[in-house]
Amino acid sequence: VDFDDIHRKRMEKDLTELQSLIEAHFESRKKEEEELIALTSRIEKRRSERAEQQRIRAEKEKERQNKLAEEKVRKEEEEAKKKADDDAKKKKVLTTLQFTGYMQKTDKRGGSKKPTEREKKRRILSERRKELNIDHLDAEKLREKANELWKWMYQLEAEKFELQYTHMHQKYEVTVLRNRVSDHQKK
Repeated sequence: VDFDDIHRKRMEKDLTELQSLIEAHFESRKKEEEELIALTSRIEKRRSERAEQQRIRAEKEKERQNKLAEEKVRKEEEEAKKKADDDAKKKKVLTTLQFTGYMQKTDKRGGSKKPTEREKKRRILSERRKELNIDHLDAEKLREKANELWKWMYQLEAEKFELQYTHMHQKYEVTVLRNRVSDHQKK
């Protein structure tokens, strides 16, 4: 019996088994790597799809919020307009009710058609009074509105001062002229 030959055959057999095991190992490893690459690509694809869906959802939500805000502003404007119209109707009814007494009688008698000072004043005040519609304004717009109203009030105060000064001056002139007339009549 040749032990070297047996040993050599055994070594060849072991070597072929080892080589087949190594090849099987590398093939299985190659398959696993391919599966891993496919899995990571699927994960990335899924992640990008999810991100796209979230972006689309966020855009839709933003559009919905904008629509709701616009709808709210539109409703507030409609309500403000409706309220202003109702107030105007009420004022009109009140003014017609106020003038049904004495003024109606003078109109029937063919009295004076010229407006009285009180009516002139009332008309001027109604023209000067402005609706203060500030419900829908934000802080910056409110500041601007307050500044605008302050400037308007400042202008009105200036006009008032000028008118008072003119009135005082005219009153003085009238007094001086009366004194002259009375002095002239005494002579």
